[in-house]
Amino acid sequence: MFGKSKKAKAANAAAVSKGAKDAPAKQSQLAVLKDAFRLVKTHKPLALLWCALGFVVAEALAIFFGNSLHHPVYFGILGLPLGFLVAFFTFTRFANTAAFASIQNQLGAGASVLMSIRRGFSTTPAVNVSRNQDMVHRTVGRAGIILVAEGSPAVRALLIDEKKKMERFLPGVPVTEIIAGDGEGKVALKKLQKTLKKLPKKLSNNQVREVRARLKGVGGLSMPIPQGPLPKGVKMPKR
Repeated sequence: MFGKSKKAKAANAAAVSKGAKDAPAKQSQLAVLKDAFRLVKTHKPLALLWCALGFVVAEALAIFFGNSLHHPVYFGILGLPLGFLVAFFTFTRFANTAAFASIQNQLGAGASVLMSIRRGFSTTPAVNVSRNQDMVHRTVGRAGIILVAEGSPAVRALLIDEKKKMERFLPGVPVTEIIAGDGEGKVALKKLQKTLKKLPKKLSNNQVREVRARLKGVGGLSMPIPQGPLPKGVKMPKR
């Protein structure tokens, strides 16, 4: 029996080792930066030139200020990290814009943005979908239930239908309707996260947990999510 136990342990160890090898490696910060660099280069070819310009301007101002105080070399050295900071900030802004541009007009783009919110919101994508691929996503947070629709103008009917369902299923819980996209009365993808975070908080944390628990059994539909780097280095949650 002892020998059999050793064989079992060896088999378990081999299985664990194989699972560790098969598990996808966590993407390093360098890999994320490379992906962002390629994305920016594709969508904003002049972005790197603007980053270099920001560095040069910051360094020139540091030297100019140092020269007025008779310490140009000292302030020039101090200006180096400031220049890098300005260049990096400029790069992140371009990367953010390029990331949104890469998923614009793709199926499930709104869900991709919603699911990248780190905390405070729980999103179920595609809770209601029409034949022409209009869809409504459901997000739960301190603001209540937020229904985000994306698609053709006909998606408004889908949004109204889903709102009625939520009001029947969870009476008294505030429901907010948002249509993602470009145009009058819509919220652009790049402003979607900020819009959700600015909504007034109407539920306590305990009430949010209760709403999530009641909606857990409702679920949603399976749908494709746009691939590629997300804005500001955020990562998709594990499923």
